[in-house]
Amino acid sequence: MQAIVETIFDAVYLISVIAIGILMIVKSKGNREYRLFGIMAVVLGAGDSFHLVPRAVALCTTGLENFTVPLGMGKFITSITMTIFYIILYYVWRIRYKVEGRKNITIAVYVLSLLRIILCLFPQNKWLSASAPISWGIYRNIPFVLLGLLIIVLFYKSAKEAGDTEFRYMWLTIVLSFGFYIPVVLWADAVPMIGMLMIPKTCAYVWTVLIGFQSMKKNLA
Repeated sequence: MQAIVETIFDAVYLISVIAIGILMIVKSKGNREYRLFGIMAVVLGAGDSFHLVPRAVALCTTGLENFTVPLGMGKFITSITMTIFYIILYYVWRIRYKVEGRKNITIAVYVLSLLRIILCLFPQNKWLSASAPISWGIYRNIPFVLLGLLIIVLFYKSAKEAGDTEFRYMWLTIVLSFGFYIPVVLWADAVPMIGMLMIPKTCAYVWTVLIGFQSMKKNLA
């Protein structure tokens, strides 16, 4: 039952997010914000597919324990693409709110992103092992969470100051995504059912993408 439900959910998610992203790129009419948002959605879906597709195959065949290597590699790739996702979202913020300068914020975004990627490259992560250490899962997610917090603050303050009703909940989608993701990092190995929180986490990212898509439909119709 889990295999069927999870596979259908993941398939709908990946197809929807990538399709919306491509549609936004094609229909952006030269608008930098929406074209970038579309690229961001494609990066999200394509990156997640490296982990979710092997997981679906594993669940529908011989089980997760027999797909340790492809699942680990997929998780590694997804960790990198999610970092890129937030870098792109940062530039969506800059374009939408016409932000000039603010070099300190840009430096912070890149430092945190680079630190996250470097930590992901350490062999101590044991991506391809069935016994990956929780400690390194925490280490590599510290700069990632800080990056997320920075993006949350930026969107919250800017949307509020600009009276931006279209993006007023963008900050909340990111809060929810991290809120569901952090328990998985900390406790999913000890309590497998906590891994189910990845479903609402995924829904939060879909909400993020839909905010941009609805905005484009409204303003470029």
